[in-house]
Amino acid sequence: MDSAAALTQVEERIARACTIAKREREEVNLIAVSKTHPVDRIEPVLEAGQRLFGENRVQEAQDKWPTLREQYPDVELHLIGQLQSNKAEDAAALFDVIHSLDRPSLLKALAKAYDKLGRRVLCFIQVDVGEEDQKGGCAIADLPALIDQAREAEIPLLGLMCIPPADKEPAPFFALLGELAKRHEPKPGAWGLSMGMSSDYETAIMLGATHIRVGSALFGERG
Repeated sequence: MDSAAALTQVEERIARACTIAKREREEVNLIAVSKTHPVDRIEPVLEAGQRLFGENRVQEAQDKWPTLREQYPDVELHLIGQLQSNKAEDAAALFDVIHSLDRPSLLKALAKAYDKLGRRVLCFIQVDVGEEDQKGGCAIADLPALIDQAREAEIPLLGLMCIPPADKEPAPFFALLGELAKRHEPKPGAWGLSMGMSSDYETAIMLGATHIRVGSALFGERG
C-alpha cells in the first residue's frame, strides 16, 4: 500500500475513534512521522493534503524540509525526538513545535535561542510517565518546577507529551498524562496532550490525545 492510501486508512480510523469517544475530528491533530523516510515517500502524503509532520533529528530535518517547504509553505513541522541543548537554536529556527522539552538546561538553551531568533516556538513538556530514563522526559516529581521555569522564561507551553513503556498497556499512562495536564494547566482544557503512535493512537484518542504521532502506519517500517 502506498503512503497516500495509508493516510486515508489512518484518517478513517481516527474518525471512528473520535466518534466512539464523542469527540470532534478537528480536536485531534495527526502528525505524520516522516523520520528516516526519504522525500519521495513524503511527497505523496503532502500531495494528499497532510500538513503536519514529525521528525526526530534536527540534522535530518534540515536536509529534507527546507526544499519541501518551498513547495508546501503551509507545512507545520514538529520535533518529536530528544533534543540536545547545543541544537536548540537550530531546532528553534526550523521547527514550529517542539515535543521534547524535558529539563532545565534545555529550557535555558531554548530561551536563549528564542531571544536571539526573535521567535518563540510552542513546546510540549515530555513527561517520563513510565520512569524510563533512556527515553528522556521530565520526572513527574520535577514537573511543577519545570513548568514554573518555562513560564518565567516566557516559553509558550502547548501541553504535555509522553511515550509509554513499549511492553505495557498504554492506557494507564495516557490517563496519567491527562491527569497531570489537568493538575497543571493554566485553565481547564488549555493544554494539549501529545500521545499515541501507530500501535495505540486510537486508545490515545479515547483518553484525550490532541496530537498523535503516526509513522509506520503511514510510511511502513523505517527507511
